[in-house]
Amino acid sequence: MIFVGLGLHDEMDISLRGLDVVKQSDFVFAEFYTSLMSGISKERLERETGKKIRVLSRRHLEDEEGELILQKAAEGSAVLLVPGDPLIATTHIDLRIRAERRGIKTRITHGASIISAVIGLSGLQNYRFGRSVTIPFPHGRHLSQTPYEVISENKTRNLHTLCFLDIEVEEGRFMTINDSLKILSTLEERKKKGIITTDSMAVGIARAGSEDPLVKADRVKNLLSLDYGPPPHSLIIPAHHLHFMEAEALITLAGAPDDTKRIVK
Repeated sequence: MIFVGLGLHDEMDISLRGLDVVKQSDFVFAEFYTSLMSGISKERLERETGKKIRVLSRRHLEDEEGELILQKAAEGSAVLLVPGDPLIATTHIDLRIRAERRGIKTRITHGASIISAVIGLSGLQNYRFGRSVTIPFPHGRHLSQTPYEVISENKTRNLHTLCFLDIEVEEGRFMTINDSLKILSTLEERKKKGIITTDSMAVGIARAGSEDPLVKADRVKNLLSLDYGPPPHSLIIPAHHLHFMEAEALITLAGAPDDTKRIVK
């Protein structure tokens, strides 16, 4: 059983190795619910690979524990096409463990990851990122405290925070940068620790991996009113202090204000 990463945006992002693996496989499955690939087309992907692709839902992989693909993997070579880089989502790790426990050998063909893409587009230094976090959609009046706590912990260590924004692909819901900043601002109003104020610096990234990505760095109060266009969106909350090269990158590559240099240390 082979997990093949599809990359970030559309069917052209699959690697040559991944394409070759799919062409040689007996059964091809795909899932598109763990991450949004806004340019992907199942039909175009089938033309590129010459294979019929069965799309699996959350129910197939989580509620039914991947039984459908595991049965096929026991009969012949089976491929699961995954957005981004395989095994970033715990769903895929669980499936790989189940396969190995059944005596089904597994391997990975990697693809571009949203983690490296977003960090690279921002111009911030990779080694200065702390723990990443997902900002989930609110459930009624309940807001998860975890994003605020993770950002607070990272800032205490003078580290950046990469925030994944919640998506519900099957429901057609995709959190925007604006939504995420409003959630963090609400948590700040409740916590009052000064972690994410209206004057805090943030970086919004839209459509990483596409031909028209948008990267904008500014104070939260200014980012809240911008239109970032179609999803997927991501958010970075920088550390308290920036390296001088990071400040230059945000100004040059992300349109940050010139006074961003004031937080260089």
